[in-house]
Amino acid sequence: MKIAIITDAWHPQVNGVVRTLTHLQTELNDLGHTVLVITPNMFHNFPCPGYREIRLAYGSKRRLRAMLDEFGADAYHISTEGPLGLQARRYCLKKKVPFTTAFHTRFPEYLRAKCKVPESISYAAMRWFHRQSKAVMVPTPSMLEQLQSKGFKNVRLWTRGVDTKLFRPQEKNFLELPRPIFVYVGRISVEKNIEAFLSCNLPGSKLVVGDGPQFSQMKRNFPDAHFVGNKTGTELAQYYAAADVFIFPSKTDTFGLVVLEALASGLPVAAYPVTGPKDIIDTLPVGVLSTNLEAAALAALAIQPAACREFALTKSWRACALQFVENLHPITITSPRPQERLLKS
Repeated sequence: MKIAIITDAWHPQVNGVVRTLTHLQTELNDLGHTVLVITPNMFHNFPCPGYREIRLAYGSKRRLRAMLDEFGADAYHISTEGPLGLQARRYCLKKKVPFTTAFHTRFPEYLRAKCKVPESISYAAMRWFHRQSKAVMVPTPSMLEQLQSKGFKNVRLWTRGVDTKLFRPQEKNFLELPRPIFVYVGRISVEKNIEAFLSCNLPGSKLVVGDGPQFSQMKRNFPDAHFVGNKTGTELAQYYAAADVFIFPSKTDTFGLVVLEALASGLPVAAYPVTGPKDIIDTLPVGVLSTNLEAAALAALAIQPAACREFALTKSWRACALQFVENLHPITITSPRPQERLLKS
């Protein structure tokens, strides 16, 4: 099957959406599908205000249309609600071909935290964007229920995986910091609630791996914490494995791919009992969920790393890709592909 995936989130961004789509593309290719991923890098683009690492495409209408016409997809998936996502949505509606979407990011909550925009306005915009999607894919059961309660239709589950070969238990001597080491990995921005972690009274060391608009501010406000910037690949895996507890302070993520990466590295998780951590961990002995993040972090020290690793081994990117394909709505034989429509017109 020829699958077109349109996304406003792509490399060099470092986040869960980009990692998910990167692994998805690899798995779909291995399964024999032909995949076209359309990203902002293919068009004129500019940095998103407040998030310079995010690039926003502009003037993409004609070229996007030509690319999709030439590819002749059997199925269309619109991954994000940004400029490219909007153009792809318009394309599919004009061509009268089915498409699916994904709800990766809780933008209404982010906009409320960053810009004080009422959630009611943002969720109305999100419902409009996803209304004609044949399947709105979400990563967790609780997120599915939340969107349904807010009036979203055709919501489907699309779980996540983890690379257990890359993220694995390793020697702890990679880091020479006082132990225990509590680590956060991810974007350093207001919606990630990182200040909740850095304000905890914890023994040992606090380690922050990542970058973002609040990097300089957090580094100034918490001089006792160790900030190492963005890390990827094997180096990132070493930071995970060298720590003792993973802290996930976000209250707004739809999943939290970093939680799976930490567990695969043998790290117990401390988090709030919210969507994402609650869906991944639940009552399993691999983490501690509490409204008191400090207490959760201390309690997580008693969890056995082997249990975390064993749980992560049950999650795979292949299963993620297979579920994604099941959620797609391919163009039927009776519904001509876009290039066929052009030939007839």
